[in-house]
Amino acid sequence: MSDGQTVVLRPLAEADEAQATAAEQELAEDGFEFLPERGDDEAWPAFVARIRSQERGEGLPPGYVPATFRVAEVDGRIIGRVSIRHELNDHLRRFGGHIGYGVRPAWRRHGYASEMLRRALAFCAELGIEPALVTCDDANTASIGVIENCGGVLHDRGVGPDGDITRRYWVPTTIWPA
Repeated sequence: MSDGQTVVLRPLAEADEAQATAAEQELAEDGFEFLPERGDDEAWPAFVARIRSQERGEGLPPGYVPATFRVAEVDGRIIGRVSIRHELNDHLRRFGGHIGYGVRPAWRRHGYASEMLRRALAFCAELGIEPALVTCDDANTASIGVIENCGGVLHDRGVGPDGDITRRYWVPTTIWPA
């Protein structure tokens, strides 16, 4: 990373509400959901508890798989997040993959996305996933670069549910230290 700051991936906490809500608002402008499916009327502590229970595979809505949600933090500031799906269903196999990630606009172009993806890949290796499927929009040149710099090999392109072209990459997980 260009500025030498360390990225920490950690669970979402009740103390994160203000920063996470700000990140949700910032990334919504890009069409990215920072807080996965948080209802407008869902209390923050309940949301945090739900995210943690989904990691254990508890209370999953139909069609969902166990997933680990981590915020990426640098010097006490939330700069992004990763979602690591423990398995693939048909939809994730075609469009979502094992890992989803996003970086807040102010922290882009500093190498944080690559570091976040590397750490998520190492986590996938701990889950026994090898290789991991990572997807991105065909027009998202930044994500294409991140995925390819982390060893991603393009598998194919297809039309996603939003009508955009989705790229699917297989990325090795066991080459990244935990």
